Amino acid sequence: MDATRRHWLLGSLGFAAWTEIASAWQEAQSATTYKTLTPADAAEIDALAATILPSDDTPGAREAGVIFFIDRALTTFDSDKRDAYREGMLAVQRTRASIFPDSASIAALTPEQQMELMRAIEKTEFFELLRTHVMLGFLGPPSYGGNRDQVGWKLIGFEHRMAFTPPFGFYDAAAMKEDGK
Repeated sequence: MDATRRHWLLGSLGFAAWTEIASAWQEAQSATTYKTLTPADAAEIDALAATILPSDDTPGAREAGVIFFIDRALTTFDSDKRDAYREGMLAVQRTRASIFPDSASIAALTPEQQMELMRAIEKTEFFELLRTHVMLGFLGPPSYGGNRDQVGWKLIGFEHRMAFTPPFGFYDAAAMKEDGK
C-alpha cells in the first residue's frame, strides 16, 4: 500500500471531518446572519466600524464584512468581550443621545455627526476594543469572517500564497546581493 500523507490525512480525519471544515469555512465566507449580535446592534456597530475605516477610493469596513468578523469573534474566541460590547454600546448610545438629542440611532447620524461622536468616545476602552476588531476584521484571514474577497490584503499589497520563495521582498534581494548569492 502506498502510504502517502494524503492517505494518512484522509484516513485519520475522515470524510465527515473534511465536510465540517469546508462547511465552517464556507459559512464564514458567506455570513449574512448574526450569531451573537442583534440586527439592531449590528447596524449600530457597523456604522461605527465604517466611521473608523470608511469607504472612499478604497474599500472600507463594510466591503470587508467587518461586522461579521466582530459577530464571529464575540461568538468564539472573544466571547469574553460580549459584556464589554454591551456596556460600551450603552455608553456610546448615551453619548449620542446627549450630543444629538433628536437622533434615533448612530446609523441615522450624518457622517459628520458620526465623526463627532467618534471623537467623543475615542479615549474609551470600548473604542480601543472596537478599533482593534475593525482592523482585525479588515486585515485578518477571510476564513475568520471578515476581509471579504481579500479586500484588506489587496489594499496593502499582500499576496496570499501557500509558500513564498526567496527573495521575499526588495530588502531580501538587496541582502542576497551583498552576501554574493
